[in-house]
Amino acid sequence: MLSRFFQIGARRQLATEYAGLRNARSLRSSPSTPLLTNRRVGQNRKYSTEKEKPEHQNNNKKEQHEDDKPFNVPKGFEGFFGKNANNTNNANRAAADQHAKRSADQVPKPPRNEGNTGGSSGGGGSGGNKPPEIQINVNTVVGTALGTYVLWKLTSPSDDSREITWQAFRSSLLDKGMVDRLVVLNRNRVRVHLRPEASSLGVSPAQTFYFSIGSVDSFERHLEDAQNELQIPSSERIPVSYRDEISLLNTMLHFAPTLLLIGVLYYMTKRGPGGGGQGIFGIGKSKAKMFNQEKDVKVKFKDVAGADEAKEEIMEFVKFLKNPAAYERLGATIPKGAILSGPPGTGKTLLAKATAGEAGVPFLSVSGSEFVEMFVGVGPSRVRDLFATAKKNAPCIIFVDEIDAIGKARGKGGHMGGNDERESTLNQLLVEMDGFDSSEHVVVLAGTNRPDVLDPALLRPGRFDRHIAIDRPDIGGRAQIFKVHLKPIKTTANIEQLSRKLAALTPGFSGADIHNVCNEAALIAARHMKDEVDETDFEAAIERVIAGLEKKSRVLSPEEKKTVAYHEAGHAVAGWYLKYADPLLKVSIIPRGVAALGYAQYLPKDQYLFSEKQLLDRMCMTLGGRVSEQIFFESITTGAHDDLQKVTKIAYAQVTTYGMNKKVGPLSFNDPQGEQQFQKPFSEQTGTLIDNEARTLVNEAYTRTVDLLTEHKEDVEKVAKLLLDKEVITREDMENLLGKRPFVEKTVYDEYVRPPQTSQPPPFPEDTPPSDVNSSS
Repeated sequence: MLSRFFQIGARRQLATEYAGLRNARSLRSSPSTPLLTNRRVGQNRKYSTEKEKPEHQNNNKKEQHEDDKPFNVPKGFEGFFGKNANNTNNANRAAADQHAKRSADQVPKPPRNEGNTGGSSGGGGSGGNKPPEIQINVNTVVGTALGTYVLWKLTSPSDDSREITWQAFRSSLLDKGMVDRLVVLNRNRVRVHLRPEASSLGVSPAQTFYFSIGSVDSFERHLEDAQNELQIPSSERIPVSYRDEISLLNTMLHFAPTLLLIGVLYYMTKRGPGGGGQGIFGIGKSKAKMFNQEKDVKVKFKDVAGADEAKEEIMEFVKFLKNPAAYERLGATIPKGAILSGPPGTGKTLLAKATAGEAGVPFLSVSGSEFVEMFVGVGPSRVRDLFATAKKNAPCIIFVDEIDAIGKARGKGGHMGGNDERESTLNQLLVEMDGFDSSEHVVVLAGTNRPDVLDPALLRPGRFDRHIAIDRPDIGGRAQIFKVHLKPIKTTANIEQLSRKLAALTPGFSGADIHNVCNEAALIAARHMKDEVDETDFEAAIERVIAGLEKKSRVLSPEEKKTVAYHEAGHAVAGWYLKYADPLLKVSIIPRGVAALGYAQYLPKDQYLFSEKQLLDRMCMTLGGRVSEQIFFESITTGAHDDLQKVTKIAYAQVTTYGMNKKVGPLSFNDPQGEQQFQKPFSEQTGTLIDNEARTLVNEAYTRTVDLLTEHKEDVEKVAKLLLDKEVITREDMENLLGKRPFVEKTVYDEYVRPPQTSQPPPFPEDTPPSDVNSSS
């Protein structure tokens, strides 16, 4: 029967091939005549009266015939492959054979209309070569949840199990004849299976009970005694089976310490000991952060204010990275690196980011401390990886912040034997900077607060060619920085005038200090529930940054408050009558900061050179508080501790650093690096002379201050009483009490904030000649 079925299938296949060959011959003989397909099961015959379909539909049908895979469906199995397969097979059975396909290739094909393809269920074209996509739908989620629930039910213990005691088993189950069989599990627990008749007593037969046993022998002996007492015949006694079962949960608990140890080792391998995500195998990789020039680096030179000279010097790197051909055609090479040095908060890192933002190149940022690790050889390996990454992303900029962590001068660290990881890292850095060619377009920028401790080999030309010093901004630079940081602040004040005023009130402030002032002003305004930030908030923020937060909870006794008032009044009056002292701005006896019970705020100029007269007046003004206490009170207090330290420092600087003493001479014993030395650079006799001359300077300044305040004792008392009354007095209050200073002065505040007052007459109108005005007068 089976062989006859194969014979019938073979005959039908031959008939199909013959019919396809015949249709192909008729197509070659008369291409204009419509193609008549064979009559098959489920196929309708085309009549001549039917309209021809458009050409693109015929093309689609031909393309469908060519793309579908040929296969024969036996009679009676048409619906086995689905509805679509049945329709396509009935329509494409002749074209699927090899001879039909060979004959169809000889017929010229019209161009394929790709816009109408893809109508068949089999999916032709390149779509069949794509891997199947996993689509998450409702059926997938429901099936996964159902499978998880079934797996949990299979592995979880039965809910019908109930633990009982031997006595309950004997009285409630065994004596009533409800026990069907017993199973001893792991030789310490017995599971009880009930008979079907247990349902009549209100107990479900599906419910099982179990109880614990001490030993199998004791259990068997008690069971036999109980059955003997119940006179159960031996043929009807309860069957007992023995089985060992292993709980998955218990097995996991046994392996929990091992799994925990493996997890810890895996975590350490992945994360690494340094806290990074590179793992223990990537510990030698660089930790530099890559900033994309299109998304991450948004800082431009317009965002950097108060460093015009530094921007001009570093602009050379930007121009080269943007257009290197303009320099290379003349034989010039870009400097390989630049050191950005200056006090903290002056904008070294910001300037490096602005360089990368302007140049539009990748920016690699790394700290000097990230090169040094507890493992030997990690630092040099990270340096090599850093420069390898930079070469792959060239042109780019490398910024090493706090390079003094690895760039200190070698041989000065007091290293005693072993391997010095810091020196190895520095040596590798020197090799890498000297090794990569300037044509690779990699620029290394480094920032440090202490350029004096760096190794000379690091600063030589060919490595860090440019040394760019970024100092604290002057009054003009501070005004520019204030304009930048005042943009996000909500205020109705004139930004131009406000920035000039705040710049005059903040001498010696860096860019970070200015940002802190603006932020503190906004916080103070928000604390008082204001809608905008005004000038009083900025003044309070400056006081907060200079002297600290007000200690309103610190209550001074009347005696202490009076002492503080006279102390601050002595400072104010002494500075008021000294020509070279800094102009006074505000005096307060409100406690601030950690130990400041009062303070006097001055407005010094941006000055870089000081004369002997200026230093002497500063010493006298600093000693004014101590002298005032001596004049008005019987004993002095410890409030002048900080003042005495400042005066002593100024005196020793004049003798040992500036060469302003006649007996010591024009000598300077200052150590610019500030390193501690075991031996002083002068003899004991010279040291004694220095001490005596410094003491003489302080005593002369003290005597001069005593004479000055004794002369103006009434003025000191006026200022002290006003301080006790108002707690805070300003420069205007001092002018009302004491009058203007006895000499002509021009403060920075007047120069930079207040508009100049001109005594010239107003200009004549353009349409009125001067002769007419004179004649009318």
